[in-house]
Amino acid sequence: QAQLVESGGGLVQAGGSLRLSCAVSGRAVTSSSMGWFRQVSGKEREFVAAMPWNSGAMFYGHSVQGRFTISRDNAKNTVYLQMNSLKPEDTAVYHCAASRGNLISGDAPRETSYHFWGQGTQVTVAS
Repeated sequence: QAQLVESGGGLVQAGGSLRLSCAVSGRAVTSSSMGWFRQVSGKEREFVAAMPWNSGAMFYGHSVQGRFTISRDNAKNTVYLQMNSLKPEDTAVYHCAASRGNLISGDAPRETSYHFWGQGTQVTVAS
């Protein structure tokens, strides 16, 4: 059973940057496909980014393409989400997720593709 713990959220001004971390225990990130989702209270969870287990092509949601970057540190068993040029509409709780299998582009945005989830970290972008 894997445990995922997110950190790095906070309050930032529009145009600023944040880096979120997802520390994984109980499962190696090198054998997991990893994803980031975000959720605003009262709305559906939105796909943000994903990295297949073989670190092939990354996948990004349309609203963050070109601004956010997903990466991982195998030695630390940690996945990151670098967020640049933040906008007020990026305000949400960000969740890390892990999948036992590989991901293709059609699978990455689906919540059902992931088996383990973190509790989330709040990101607030002030205008």
